[in-house]
Amino acid sequence: MRRMSWVMLAGLGLAATGVAVHAQPAPPQADMPADYAAVLSTLGRGGDFKQGVLKVNLPRTDLSVTIRDRKVPTALGFGGWVALTKAEGAHEVLMGDLVLTEAEVNPVMSALLEQGFDVTALHNHFFWEQPRIFYMHVHGMGTAAELATRLKPALERMGKPAPPPAAPSPASAPTLNDAALSATIGAPGERSGAVYKITIGRSDLTMTEHGAAINARMGLNTWAAFTGTDADAMVAGDVAMLEREVTPVLKALRANDIEVVAIHHHMIGETPNVIFLHYFGTGPAATLAKGVRAAVDVLGKKP
Repeated sequence: MRRMSWVMLAGLGLAATGVAVHAQPAPPQADMPADYAAVLSTLGRGGDFKQGVLKVNLPRTDLSVTIRDRKVPTALGFGGWVALTKAEGAHEVLMGDLVLTEAEVNPVMSALLEQGFDVTALHNHFFWEQPRIFYMHVHGMGTAAELATRLKPALERMGKPAPPPAAPSPASAPTLNDAALSATIGAPGERSGAVYKITIGRSDLTMTEHGAAINARMGLNTWAAFTGTDADAMVAGDVAMLEREVTPVLKALRANDIEVVAIHHHMIGETPNVIFLHYFGTGPAATLAKGVRAAVDVLGKKP
């Protein structure tokens, strides 16, 4: 396949100003390759190693984002990331998505371009958010050490660090029925504070770059993040679609009163061509989950 470039230039529409300060990252996993552990150390960030992919977490916990004056948790769509996986030879493929305020977009883009990265997409994930947030997709090749060193200047232009929010107390237990959401959508999820997120890979698609598998952890996925209560919830998400799936997915979401916010590419030159769609909705959690499931059911159907 031809070289693809992923850009992470824009924020998810729920966060806004400065990069979060991070407490000392947890010790690396015992099975994490030494060069990946060094990446986390160079960047001063946390992350994990699964399925041959290092995922570096870049949450914008320094931002306080609202949508239509309703506060939105960081995990609903303001958690940026970069991922590395081994390609042919001694090189790595890096892809990621950076969550940025308006003022950060061009300085971060310049820093990425100056260090030899490709910026492949810049877009919004939300409407009505304050402050305005944009998302930038980034792509790079090199050794793990080189990529970490080259990426650091861009991350340093993402605002002033701030401490992560305190863990919720037991009294702030989730009020969403996570099991019911998973059952409706047909896939398991993970809870992060006030947000329950379900991620679904495209195992029906085979995509590689320089011998590296581009899988769900590298960004080839559909996801839905829920917050709020069973009676009054918010959902935000992303759908990874083939060209023939775009119109049926749009119809499924709009028929369920879920707003379509952006339709765009995250990659350049990939085979097959994958298009991404961002959506947002409010209402009873069960109703929102049924709407998401209607869109998910379109994916992978034979033409």
